[in-house]
Amino acid sequence: MAAVLLHLLRHGAPETPGLLLGRTDSHPTPAGISACLEQSLGLEIDALVTSDLLRSRRAAEAIAAARSLSVTIDPRWRELDFGDWDGLAPTTIDQAAAAAFYADPEANPPPGGERWSQLVARVAAGIVALDAAATLVVTHGGAMRAALAHLCGLTPAQVWAFDLPYGALLTLRVWPETEPPSAQIVALRP
Repeated sequence: MAAVLLHLLRHGAPETPGLLLGRTDSHPTPAGISACLEQSLGLEIDALVTSDLLRSRRAAEAIAAARSLSVTIDPRWRELDFGDWDGLAPTTIDQAAAAAFYADPEANPPPGGERWSQLVARVAAGIVALDAAATLVVTHGGAMRAALAHLCGLTPAQVWAFDLPYGALLTLRVWPETEPPSAQIVALRP
């Protein structure tokens, strides 16, 4: 059973950082795109996939242009839908509700938003759709955590322990033929 490398790259800084940007689209900064390009240097990849949101897509397009690769746009790699909180600063939402969400995102999803299990299922479907080749996915922090939950069996509390700043690169060795697919963390570069 052959393993393949899966590189998950969080988009660079958006124009307005620090907001709960789930489905809310936001342009990345030029420095954010450059940070993603720099993280991708030296990666041996055969395929490039991105979320459809601009903050990820623009970085993927820049990487694709630098490497003469095509980009597959897949909305399954979007960030968690924060519902009524989407686009807001964390300090402006009810702090008790936010604490409950972070303690148990399945039982306490954002009002009108996506449950943790929905995000994990969506990202898992995106993982299954990948070719069995070294792939770079330009995505979001929540989607990266969902991939860790799906592939490594980690709980929400465990995936929240990972520091995934803008431009962070997480490399996994994935065995796609197992059911469900399994993975081993190879590297994390903030």
